[in-house]
Amino acid sequence: MTNETFTIGPSVNSSLAASTSGGVLDQVEKCLERIGDPNGEGKLTFRKVWADGARAVARSIDALQRHDYRLSQIAGMPISVKDLFDVKGERTQAASRVRDDALPAEKDAIVVRRLKQAGAVLVGSTNMTEFAYSVVGINQSFGTPGNPWDRKRIPGGSSSGAAVSVADGMALGAIGSDTIGSIRVPAALCGVVGFKPTQRRVPLDGSIPLSPSLDSIGPIANSVSQCAALFSVISGEPAQTNPRSNVAGLRLAIPQGFLVEGLDQQVGRSFDHACAKLSSAGVLISDANLPILNEVHASQGNRIIQSAEAYAWHRDLLETYGHLYDPNIRKRIAAGSAIDTSSYLTAIGRRRDLIRAYDNLARSYDALILPTVAIVPPTLENASANEDHVRTLLLRNTALFNFLDCCAISIPIHEKGAAPVGLMIVGRMNKDWPLLTMAEAIERTLLP
Repeated sequence: MTNETFTIGPSVNSSLAASTSGGVLDQVEKCLERIGDPNGEGKLTFRKVWADGARAVARSIDALQRHDYRLSQIAGMPISVKDLFDVKGERTQAASRVRDDALPAEKDAIVVRRLKQAGAVLVGSTNMTEFAYSVVGINQSFGTPGNPWDRKRIPGGSSSGAAVSVADGMALGAIGSDTIGSIRVPAALCGVVGFKPTQRRVPLDGSIPLSPSLDSIGPIANSVSQCAALFSVISGEPAQTNPRSNVAGLRLAIPQGFLVEGLDQQVGRSFDHACAKLSSAGVLISDANLPILNEVHASQGNRIIQSAEAYAWHRDLLETYGHLYDPNIRKRIAAGSAIDTSSYLTAIGRRRDLIRAYDNLARSYDALILPTVAIVPPTLENASANEDHVRTLLLRNTALFNFLDCCAISIPIHEKGAAPVGLMIVGRMNKDWPLLTMAEAIERTLLP
């Protein structure tokens, strides 16, 4: 828990009420209509839809509001949850045929329980990359939802359905997970906001792990304020109340080197425009030479830790159900068998050292800024034919900051109608609320 304060800005409930004269139930019905649209992406975006339960909760929230009950910031907000989190009575499948026979969850994951207690309206569980092991977003068993900008392009992953559900208006917010970029990458490619908190701020209990040392749980929404409201609930931390009126005086650093090289023309143009606009608003932007980022990249620590931990969890399943896995996912998991204990423990120890070293360096500025993803969404055809290559391009800028346990957020910065581009703002470990404060002010500055 921190002592910093943050404002959610306009109440999420107020925004919800403003969006529909009929209240929460009307908004939920609109989301369910979008999910059920035969010409839409609902069938590919959602693994399960809880229409009856959503309507019942919406009616209850409407009734409480009519009687002037004081409710939480997210009460009545239609939310989707990634098919990675336990929901009592439902099978947690992680979008994999391997878990077709899994027993229904006996209790809710902590994040799901907290959402319910806060009055969120859970509309369904969303599709994802099988077992969350790719940021591309392709799912060979259950299909891949099309990118809202161009349905022939990938949505990014692994929280593919989460991002599409928000971008397509099937939910106002979503809960995803991020191990090397699985919230920020799809948020950037789909043109929405995605927040990866410092890892231990949100409990992992009740979620299927990919890499317990690197996994983070966080929100996707249409604005920073909505992400902040959701983060407050799922972290169990009170939403805080000290807003920035503007961005003047913020010290933002652009890391030099490979993280800003080889950018797609659209990405580079959007990033330059955002930096120029922030500078004009009084932000102090500087180039930062940070060799430690090169060291993290060269260490392959993410790969070693993620592969070893994923294999440990899947080892028995691979022996029995290996034929049911997506071959690409099976290959990545099986690669963990080649990592010896010494290499794994060395990577864990080196990570601790590098986290401390980076945190000391990062005190020189308020946040890093860089493109969330170096490329625009590739076509599904191209990504399917070259998945490993595309995956490497997509995770390049995000993965380092999971290893360093930073909090980070992606906000859209592209022009209307153009290919989606995300700006990633990276804060120091456990400075989640200050980061959200900065991000909301930056978002407000960059709005057209």
